[in-house]
Amino acid sequence: MKWKTMLLLLCLLIASTVSCKRTERQQGPHKLNVVVTLFPLYDFARQVGGDKAEVQLLLPPGLEPHSFEPKPEDMVNINRADLFIFTNRFMEPWAVKLLKGVDSGSQSVVNAGDGAAFMPVADDNGHVHDHGSAPAESSRLDPHIWLSIANAQKMVENIAAGFARKDPANAAFYKANAASYQARLAQLDGRFRTELSRCQSRILMHGGHYAFGYLAGRYGLDYTSAYAASANAEPSPRKLMDLVKKMRQENVRAIFYEELISPAMAEMIARETGARLVKLHGLHTVSKAEMDQGVTYLSLMEQNLENLKKGLECR
Repeated sequence: MKWKTMLLLLCLLIASTVSCKRTERQQGPHKLNVVVTLFPLYDFARQVGGDKAEVQLLLPPGLEPHSFEPKPEDMVNINRADLFIFTNRFMEPWAVKLLKGVDSGSQSVVNAGDGAAFMPVADDNGHVHDHGSAPAESSRLDPHIWLSIANAQKMVENIAAGFARKDPANAAFYKANAASYQARLAQLDGRFRTELSRCQSRILMHGGHYAFGYLAGRYGLDYTSAYAASANAEPSPRKLMDLVKKMRQENVRAIFYEELISPAMAEMIARETGARLVKLHGLHTVSKAEMDQGVTYLSLMEQNLENLKKGLECR
């Protein structure tokens, strides 16, 4: 019986400690509990929320987002959140399904891509089918909208509006943070335009999946990828032959590859053409090392700018 008494006392002690901690949290300043799906949203939400929000990234560092499957604990975290933010229904079709099982009584949901300018995506043969800019019109629209800085600004605006709706007392704070960050995005956009206008080549050849259409389109680059939009797709032999032929005809001397995805295809094309390998970051997700280093959307996009200048031989 003695051990039962000790166990009871231990349980009472634990319960008391937990209760005290809850009381301490309630007495302190309330922070919005925010859950986001992808890294760009994580960084945008932290910029907007500042010290008034705790932002949690749903997608673990290093995990490929196109094949992500939420676990039961992810559903729990979303249910507990004050605010849930996802990119768009093309990037995270699972999020739309997942939200059907979420208690929306005390929670706000932000579709960060609402109002963004969507582009058509190339099919498996590299052909682009233009269905307009409204995301409801086609399932063949490119989901990687954050790689257009103009779209990133719109996403920040949507996130700030979501924060303000959920916490109207601090609406001015969130909107001021968003405006300040949008100004920094505008400065970076200007750098891209100026520095990529002085390139010997305007052809962006990519040995990965179709992810950089927005980045290329924004700055007038001719973009071709080996893969279709899905990172799990395989390029046809004809597609590879056409890509290699174009590189030789246009004297393209760089082939780009993506972070966290095997560069085997880009390496094969480089061996066939004599081009050098240059990395581009899609920002879908980051590695654990990058997360620990504190990388941001701006720092990764600046890295992309430097690598584009290197690969396209910009003066």
